[in-house]
Amino acid sequence: MESEPTAELIRAQLRRLRLAADLTQEDFGKQVHFSGSQISAIELGQRPFDRLFLKRADEVLNSDGLLLGLLRIAELHGQPGWLRPWLDAERSATQLRCYHPTLIPGLLQTEHYARAVIRADDMLSDDEVERRVAIRMDRQAILTRADNPPILIAVIEEATLRRVDESFRGIMTQQVVHLLDCVQRGGVMILVIPIEVSVHVGHAGPFTLACGADGDWVGHLENHLGGATIDKAEELATLHARWDGIRSVALPRRQSELLMKEVMESWSTI
Repeated sequence: MESEPTAELIRAQLRRLRLAADLTQEDFGKQVHFSGSQISAIELGQRPFDRLFLKRADEVLNSDGLLLGLLRIAELHGQPGWLRPWLDAERSATQLRCYHPTLIPGLLQTEHYARAVIRADDMLSDDEVERRVAIRMDRQAILTRADNPPILIAVIEEATLRRVDESFRGIMTQQVVHLLDCVQRGGVMILVIPIEVSVHVGHAGPFTLACGADGDWVGHLENHLGGATIDKAEELATLHARWDGIRSVALPRRQSELLMKEVMESWSTI
């Protein structure tokens, strides 16, 4: 999960913070459940570190999340080139509109739901799954940031909510509770397309629209091989028209919330 030269910077900052706290490697190691020799190996680059270690280190060293923040920056910069323009647009957005025909949108996924979805790709190693889950969770921080969080409007399918089996029901229950919590917290609107709507324009695929502070819109399309950031006027006009068509077949906000509650309550009777 490390990348050079960011890993070197993290190790240097770890050593600087430890010395500033007047802790020996042995004393620091005890507080983060490592031996002194293990801390030495980490600082020398002879042993890898992970997110859990950096989180503990930040807590012990009172570094206000510096070490974990450096790792997050490295991970975001390590994203494929096709995704970086969209991540910039997402972080600076004042409004986000997203639709997915088969999944809960990533910005609204719980950690357990995200892990299950990402793990469905059996080509990914366990470490890569956890790396992608962590990045997805970090991206959600834009919704709760203190400085002008974006308004998020998400349209999901009732069929997505009901796509559960015995093993997935607990994860989905937690996920729907999270959706309702997001709505109650404010800044998030979730609209549900009822299962009675058999066909609509959104079935062509998922997409997201982001409006920047300057009022300009950017779109994002995903597929199995990657994705694309959309900024051409005619293509954005098409996505906005698609959005209007999708939203027109979704239930109003209050009815959508009641449907989510009804779906969740129905599982207790199964």
